[in-house]
Amino acid sequence: MRSRNLATVELSAPPLSKITNPRLRLLYCVLAALAVRLLVALFVYRDLPDADKFYEAFGWEMGWAARALASGHGFSSPYFQWSGPTALEPPLYPWLLSLVFRAFGIYSLVSAFVILAINSLLSALTCVPVYFSAKESLGPRYAVRAAWVWAFYPFAIYFSAGRVWEYSLTALLFTTCFCIVQRLHRWTHPLPWIALGALYALTAHSNAAIVATLPFLLGWALWRAHGEGRRWLLNGVLCILAFLAVLTPWTVRNYRIFGQLIPVRDNIWLEMYADNFGNAPYDRTSPPTAGNRPYPASKPEEMTKYLTMGEKAYLAEKRAMSLDDLRNRPHYGFLAVKTLRRILYFWTGYWSFSAQELADQPYSIPCMCYVSAVSLLMLLGIFRLWKTNRDTLIPYLLLLGSYPIAYYLTHPLMDYRQPIEPAVVVLGLWGVLGLSRVRNKQAVAVLSQPGLQPE
Repeated sequence: MRSRNLATVELSAPPLSKITNPRLRLLYCVLAALAVRLLVALFVYRDLPDADKFYEAFGWEMGWAARALASGHGFSSPYFQWSGPTALEPPLYPWLLSLVFRAFGIYSLVSAFVILAINSLLSALTCVPVYFSAKESLGPRYAVRAAWVWAFYPFAIYFSAGRVWEYSLTALLFTTCFCIVQRLHRWTHPLPWIALGALYALTAHSNAAIVATLPFLLGWALWRAHGEGRRWLLNGVLCILAFLAVLTPWTVRNYRIFGQLIPVRDNIWLEMYADNFGNAPYDRTSPPTAGNRPYPASKPEEMTKYLTMGEKAYLAEKRAMSLDDLRNRPHYGFLAVKTLRRILYFWTGYWSFSAQELADQPYSIPCMCYVSAVSLLMLLGIFRLWKTNRDTLIPYLLLLGSYPIAYYLTHPLMDYRQPIEPAVVVLGLWGVLGLSRVRNKQAVAVLSQPGLQPE
């Protein structure tokens, strides 16, 4: 009798759509997101350990540095060939990957699945800050919807379950930072401000590009706190000190090794040299003086040069050559056009329709349509928030305006949008809801016409 009553209770449990507890709904959302990502990982992980390609799919530079860490060589060897200490990549994700290598074997099949599973878990957990970010800006009614959109968002699934890189880790940490910023002006106690500074520095150890957003987002929070008569100056100072305190140990390590002030990574001049005046693939806009400027991993001669000179001297040469380009062969018109093309690519996925590029990247047109559609919905969401609640929109605008600057000036890839993709999802959802409301109003207008009333 007791077992039959339990079965009756289980069968009479409410369906997911009728669960009103937001925490329980959020838990189901996280579990669903994790399940779909793990399913994708099951089809992908066997392709990662490819010795013929130097295990590049196992994280490229981050994977090679993780191999060095797991092998007892310290943070070094950012390419497949063994070399000395490096600061080409931030340390957090290679450290995480090295723990997987130590536990399950370097470049093993088990390690491949485990790291993709960890990425999937981090991406699934991002549903939580997405929920709280949307709750602050759109209200609790739409917060769970935003989390569900993230759970099945194609970019979030692909870049977590199919790629070994820092995307999922950075997205989770950075979206959490953004959630704190959205509420920070209401907190007088210094602890949340200190926590934000520390978490920002930790996130910078995953992706240094996020540092560009700190002055703008922190400045906005301080301005709001000052306007509401709350303590702001001391809290702002404590936030910055916490940021510097967490960032300093890695900076000290870099200074001891390279004798230079390198807060996180030292690759900026390599990116400037290779991508500003170099001939990008199928880019016919390069000036006549530009030559083929490959990265060390893509050309044996360049790799030999890197190994012979060492990282410090090699990057110093790239810095000198980049400055020489700017001083003696500026081609400012070319730089302006290329920067505009990067901006267009970052938000639309379009770079070129050349036959060679379409042959090498057959999915570029579908990807362009998808990215452009998402960006248009994001713009529609921005327009709707601008009309209804500008105070909640401002941090989104600061985020979207400041984060991509580093990529506008160097090397944009669709991968690099991932840290701000949760914010794009929230704004895009608001844009979709705006379209649905327009359709509903049109339907009501049509039905209200004489002769069209339902019988």
